[in-house]
Amino acid sequence: MLRLAEAIRVRLIALPRTYKRLLEVFADVLLVWVALWLAFAVRYGDAHSVEPFAGHAWVFVVAPLIAIPLFALFGMYRSVMRYLGADALLAIGKAVSFSALLLALAVYWYQDAPKVVPRSMVFNYWLLSLLLIGGLRMLMRQFFVGGWYSASQPFSLKRDQVGLPRVAIYGAGAAGNQLVAALRLGKAMRPVAFIDDDPGITGRVIAGLRVYPSNKIDRLIDRTQADQILLAIPSATRSRRREVLEKLRQFPLRVLSVPGFMDLASGRVKVDDVQEVDIADLLGRDPVPPQMELFNRCVRGQVVMVTGAGGSIGAELCRQLISAAPTTLLLFEHSEFNLYSIHAELEQRVSRESLPLQLVPLLGSVRNPQQLHDIMAGWAVNTVYHAAAYKHVPIVEHNIAEGVLNNVLGSTYAAQAAIKAGVEHFVLVSTDKAVRPTNVMGSSKRLAEMVMQALSKESAPVLLGDEETLQQVNKTRFTMVRFGNVLGSSGSVIPLFREQIRRGGPVTVTHPNITRYFMTIPEAAQLVIQAGAMGQGGDVFVLDMGEPVKIAELAEKMIALSGLKLRSADYPNGDVALTFTGLRPGEKLYEEWLIGDGAMPTEHPMILRANEECLPWKELKQALTALLAALEQQDYASVRLLLRKTVSGYAPEGEIVDWFHQKQLGTTGDVEGSGS
Repeated sequence: MLRLAEAIRVRLIALPRTYKRLLEVFADVLLVWVALWLAFAVRYGDAHSVEPFAGHAWVFVVAPLIAIPLFALFGMYRSVMRYLGADALLAIGKAVSFSALLLALAVYWYQDAPKVVPRSMVFNYWLLSLLLIGGLRMLMRQFFVGGWYSASQPFSLKRDQVGLPRVAIYGAGAAGNQLVAALRLGKAMRPVAFIDDDPGITGRVIAGLRVYPSNKIDRLIDRTQADQILLAIPSATRSRRREVLEKLRQFPLRVLSVPGFMDLASGRVKVDDVQEVDIADLLGRDPVPPQMELFNRCVRGQVVMVTGAGGSIGAELCRQLISAAPTTLLLFEHSEFNLYSIHAELEQRVSRESLPLQLVPLLGSVRNPQQLHDIMAGWAVNTVYHAAAYKHVPIVEHNIAEGVLNNVLGSTYAAQAAIKAGVEHFVLVSTDKAVRPTNVMGSSKRLAEMVMQALSKESAPVLLGDEETLQQVNKTRFTMVRFGNVLGSSGSVIPLFREQIRRGGPVTVTHPNITRYFMTIPEAAQLVIQAGAMGQGGDVFVLDMGEPVKIAELAEKMIALSGLKLRSADYPNGDVALTFTGLRPGEKLYEEWLIGDGAMPTEHPMILRANEECLPWKELKQALTALLAALEQQDYASVRLLLRKTVSGYAPEGEIVDWFHQKQLGTTGDVEGSGS
């Protein structure tokens, strides 16, 4: 019998939608007639007094003619029974009530009926219709879900949940209740309890699950054998989520999270799309909403260009910029795949939101000055965000020439092209590694900052590569924005840690005391756009990154929130080990914000204005010429010496590890064995 029921269920689910609706209409007509017959029988107290084919026939004809159109109007035939919820039940109540009301009016209006219809019968009809029509739908919902019976285990109501991960839901609010319903329907996890800090609901039962207070999680684990916790607090602030995560670290539970409120509200994800805990929640920094006047100042109604548009920061800049309504957005990128990816993503959004925006994907290199000038002049660019750069410290340390040429020469060419094309605003995306750098990447980024600072002080400079008699009128406002590591960027440790934990370890950290400043990519991009709007020319802005984070502690938290134990001398039977590999070439233990003595506040609470010294453009141009000559000759010792003379605070540690340099010395194999 149960096998037959299962076969019927599968067959009904597989029917075309039109057939399902016709079956619903047919069933509703029958239920209306049954409700009418019972209403008359209850009113008369005698079933033989009901005349559905004689005196009461007109009522049996009129009732479905009134009810079915109303049911359709209220959307009863648009809902999917498997996903029937409170909204659908409310619609059923409204539709049945209106149909009963109209039937009562028909009974009152039709005075010449062949047989008197008691008006109280309509009240009975209303109650019985609610019971039959609503009850049948709830019954069919359970039937279609298929979770209440099984041919193999017919007497176990939870037999299909055997072996599923047992999860506790942190947050018994609306999101938590939706999550429980979604998990029960999806059958991928078994919800066993709620956790909530509201004393008004702790100890109660919601959706069949007991609500435990957050200080009784150990009791919850003992009673329910839960092995995972899902955070269902999408609207909580990051500081609040950090408090919760710190509280959960002490328990052997894997912690997952439902998406954030804005992702849910936008429809990009569903409440049951669980994911790993966002590392931004561990930092606990609440983002500051953008000041829209600053955000739109250099973008709205402008032609905007982003170099390095396919990179982590460049791509996010593009995502943020299109919401500020530029007329044209130029995506400049040297990687074909990265350009294709960001252009396809933005194109879909522009089409979906019907944005009046032209997207122009351009393949090219910032080391091609003529191409840069042709683009900026040809499209009459108003604002440039220069995000193109090599950022990975060890890789640049092993490839000095490419790092300097791209970061220094590429930035110089982009700035000079902006001057020649009459670009109004030029924003350089810089890094905290430019402050007293110990590596080529940091020194090259500081040198790029110095180029912008020097050009800002020149009203008619002679540009690099031009004849001394050829001066260019400079009307471009240069701004630099400096910040630290961004979560999830290319080369970030976070994806590496997740993959290492997934494989069972070990999790590798370079040094037990290494610290870094962190910020989310969207927050960094927002602040870059706003900082770029505040510059007066030659400004170096520093983003407030909060407190530095110990990388080793971050790794330990990620291990704990994965439901695993850290293997150590005190706990040799732990799940994942943490190993220290030593600092890589050019790597610093601590990053800094400022070269100078202090920073001034600005109109934005998260943006500070630094006071950094720089060289005059004429002197800097000579240094750049000498640097390029040394690179051309592959004289990396001279390159390092020139960088030390030009960049204040540059103090390289160790020997030169550039691959070409090592090849010249015949020591490539030794460097490769050092584990960079």
